[in-house]
Amino acid sequence: MSNSKRFSREIIEKTNFLQEISIFHGRQAPEKGTLVGYGAIIEALGLTIPFPGTLALISEKRRQYKVPGWIVLTPRHKPQDSLYSNLVFSIKYEGINLLFFKKLFESVDELIIEKLVKNEPLSQFSRRIWFLYEWLTQKTLNIPDLKEGNYIPLLDGNLQYTIGKGENSPRHRIRNNLPGTINFCPLVSKSEKLEKYIKEDLSEKTTGLVRNVHNDILLRTSAFLLLKDSKASFNIEGETPSNSRAARWGKVIGQAGNRPLSKDELIRLQQIVIENDRFIHMGFRKEGGFVGEHERTTGEPIPEHISARWQDLEALLDGLVKTDSKLEKSGFHPVLTAAMIAFGFVFIHPFVDGNGRIHRYLIHHILAKLKFTPQGIIFPVSAAILEQIDDYRKVLESYSHPLLDFIEWKTTQDNNVEVLNNTADYYKYYDATVQAEFLFDCIDYTINEIIPAEVSYLKNYDQMKAWLDDHYEMPDKTVALLIRFLEQNNGTLSNRARIKEFSALTNDEIVLIEQQYQMIFHN
Repeated sequence: MSNSKRFSREIIEKTNFLQEISIFHGRQAPEKGTLVGYGAIIEALGLTIPFPGTLALISEKRRQYKVPGWIVLTPRHKPQDSLYSNLVFSIKYEGINLLFFKKLFESVDELIIEKLVKNEPLSQFSRRIWFLYEWLTQKTLNIPDLKEGNYIPLLDGNLQYTIGKGENSPRHRIRNNLPGTINFCPLVSKSEKLEKYIKEDLSEKTTGLVRNVHNDILLRTSAFLLLKDSKASFNIEGETPSNSRAARWGKVIGQAGNRPLSKDELIRLQQIVIENDRFIHMGFRKEGGFVGEHERTTGEPIPEHISARWQDLEALLDGLVKTDSKLEKSGFHPVLTAAMIAFGFVFIHPFVDGNGRIHRYLIHHILAKLKFTPQGIIFPVSAAILEQIDDYRKVLESYSHPLLDFIEWKTTQDNNVEVLNNTADYYKYYDATVQAEFLFDCIDYTINEIIPAEVSYLKNYDQMKAWLDDHYEMPDKTVALLIRFLEQNNGTLSNRARIKEFSALTNDEIVLIEQQYQMIFHN
């Protein structure tokens, strides 16, 4: 449903932007009130984009608060019933939404934007709108350069995460602190969860966690976590790899951060992931792509996610690589960087196959490259994702499902999809807040659960092994087998193991071993 409407100044001036709501497109408002800001403009103009995850409402009860999906403000915050007033409200209270502005600028006559800016050329909000128009459209409005006024940041650092100094635009007296480039610039809104995680300094917490671990234990922990993460990454895709295949991919994960990100590097990774390419087109797609099922009788696609058009891949991946480099040089937070780049990659879905594992590899790559993870330790992010697989799917769907209504496509002869409208902006300018929160959750789970559990297990294992060596002088292979049997049977040795592998042990010895195992592993 492409938006071919081009609104004139007369139409915009007659448009009613504000409306009273209690339920809005299936969303229950926390109370009856007036929808304002981005939601109001999208609704009034029918812009071809999903509504933001958080909508703004003016309370009739003069209350101000936040609940999931809503920001509620008082009547004194209420904008006038005009496009400009609602744009000012949005920038001031909701932050910059690049996808919204791109679609808005495609839908209104540029003379409207000129008039908005010229009415208050020194206003910080007019200057932001002016800059965004020229940056997003790459067109120049008929407005002279500003000669006075302080430089103001484009993004409000209280609302969204920005790069440090940014780049000055003398024409607009704007400091461009966007954490991205024209061809790829996801944004992350500040939230209580993200601020909490950033203040906790999980990187330093990990360093402290491993600082007092004996080097031998640390090396063995790292080796185990690599294999665990590799297997989990396959499991997420519904595959059960052989140990040798999992070990090969684990070796690649262990090298994360060593090579710069580039399009060639992405192709190299796909060649490692896809071992049998007889039935798969390797390299970047030259056809449409989707994630989902095929109708059982007709074979027609039933998409859950529609990939970027193959014609847009070159520009999108160039943008992704340049944004990754920009974020690295600017000192942007590693976890936010990893969320923006890795999830952006999997949303673009540039390959026919292998996108999921490379997406999760990119998380490792960025965290290692930006030194968030201690040297020698790879966070088993895939293992943490596998533990929270339902949440992972919801995070992916929170991006993909709302877009399905705005992507026009048809079924091809081979039951693929062919996208018919221009969709590149949906992949360039997505909101990565939910993805960043989920990735922080996974890292927190890794630090507080997975790594301590493995370190504890190895310490217990070594203690049990030393006791067995002291009492029975068992070979290492026999010790490993005995402990594995005890693990599998809740600390007791099965009758089969007593009769076969450990027939040399007496009943009293087995009882003593079981007691020792319980004392070491379960106390």
